[in-house]
Amino acid sequence: MRAHQIMAKDVITVRPDTSIVEAARLMLEHHISGLPVLDERGKLIGIVSESDFLRRSEIATQRRRPRWLQFFIGPSREANEFIHQHGRKIGEVMTRDLVTVAEDTGLEELVSLMEKNDVKRLPVVRGERLVGIVTRANLLQAVASLAREVPDPTADDDHIRDRITRAIANTGWRPIGLQVTVRNGVVHLRGIIVNDGSRQAAIVAAENVAGVKEVHDHLSFVDSYSGFYIEPAEDIAG
Repeated sequence: MRAHQIMAKDVITVRPDTSIVEAARLMLEHHISGLPVLDERGKLIGIVSESDFLRRSEIATQRRRPRWLQFFIGPSREANEFIHQHGRKIGEVMTRDLVTVAEDTGLEELVSLMEKNDVKRLPVVRGERLVGIVTRANLLQAVASLAREVPDPTADDDHIRDRITRAIANTGWRPIGLQVTVRNGVVHLRGIIVNDGSRQAAIVAAENVAGVKEVHDHLSFVDSYSGFYIEPAEDIAG
């Protein structure tokens, strides 16, 4: 999937001369946490988000530093902080260093950019024109969409067993002596593990194969140092 397939297209925007109060009202009214800022020609020039409202004089949350620390910070940074905390218009508080993406940007790159730049939204542009915005909520919706079960005509028991075996076979955490049996979509995993992470990883690998209805854990734990052996909880209970 790419940005144009998951982005919100009807984007609410503001101008740099929009008041702080109006922008806050729009965000609350539409249940959004950020607003792209466009100039009079429709060019994307900035973005304002909830974080820009955290340090504000109206709610007495502006930064207060000892005079000696202000000396080290310097007058330029102190002036910028004053503008951000007391500015009355969006153009005075918005973020100008934007991270944008193109319509054909893939999901992996979208996630990477969000993590790398610690942002919750990415404007989608065509040239200088805003065409949409991708938020973390959009990515969550994509996950939910892709996770919906799609009927697979080859998801019979034999195919399911082969796919689970292949998914686990070349991993560093694969259970020793792994055995996978499948009947009517119900999977049983047997083998030996030396850490509990391997157990959960094997179960997740099986659950991600199309056609799997449920997974039963028969994996035995063996401590690699002492040789202490623990039978699977499901087998003990049985």
